[in-house]
Amino acid sequence: MTAPSRASADRLGRLLNLVPYLLARPGIELAEAAAELGVSEKQLREDLELLWVCGLPGYGPGDLIDMAFDGDRVTITYDAGIDRPLRLTPDEALALVVALRMLAETPGMANRDAIERTLAKLESAAGDLTSAPVEVRLPGNADRLDTLRGAVERRRALRITYYTATRDELTERVVDPIRVLVVAGRSYLEGWCRRAEAVRLFRADRIDALTELDEPARLPGEVRLHDVSGGIYQPGPELPLVTLRIGRGGRWITEYYPCEDVRPDGEEWLVSLRVADLAWAQRFVLGLGPDATVVAPADLVERVRQQAVAALDQYS
Repeated sequence: MTAPSRASADRLGRLLNLVPYLLARPGIELAEAAAELGVSEKQLREDLELLWVCGLPGYGPGDLIDMAFDGDRVTITYDAGIDRPLRLTPDEALALVVALRMLAETPGMANRDAIERTLAKLESAAGDLTSAPVEVRLPGNADRLDTLRGAVERRRALRITYYTATRDELTERVVDPIRVLVVAGRSYLEGWCRRAEAVRLFRADRIDALTELDEPARLPGEVRLHDVSGGIYQPGPELPLVTLRIGRGGRWITEYYPCEDVRPDGEEWLVSLRVADLAWAQRFVLGLGPDATVVAPADLVERVRQQAVAALDQYS
């Protein structure tokens, strides 16, 4: 990590703790705050200027961190949800360690040294928490990719066990491999799926098991490969259109998923996006909790209602 990147990381740490620090000390003098935080008053003022343009997605009035100055005193008037210093629970610390170990295992991952240094610091800070017998190995690691590429080169069929996220199920299928490609940092096998009788893309890290068969790949004449120039997921008009009413905490989905329409509706947003499967949309909406309400289609409204009622029944 270069000196500038270390300085950026140090500043990020200061900013994350600065808001809860100031919230607990409304009207504190800048000189006193700088002395307690171990920075110069000039640096503190620069940090406050940066905080002024930080906040929640939307980044408009009411979304950004706000503060009031009275001479040399400062008071936070809107914290954008950063109301306490970062303190990891044991489960959160372990989850971060597992996630970093997965990143370190990912083939072609840039800045691997930075990941390993961060992992070492987190494991040191977490102490005995991270000594649990947890082994992380990605199905899409270098060995798995070598096997997939070898099958492509040898033109051999593959039997794979594949996890389909949209339906939350494992399926076994025979695939005639065509090519291995990397899109947005993820590796995929593209091939003719005999079960679906169509060309399909399979994420390498969702292939739970694979066996190279003693038979040649059989492609049915001309096949049309996926155009991945615009990304893997390119929703078409044939897919179900889902409309959600989301609050501040759910606005991140407009940056993470391709949306057809985003419209302000008072303090909330109406967001429309196409999904490949309503079962996936049901799990997705329930995961958003109170930050999302389904507006349409009616089938999804009823699915979410029934599952929410069933979940509440477990508490009664």
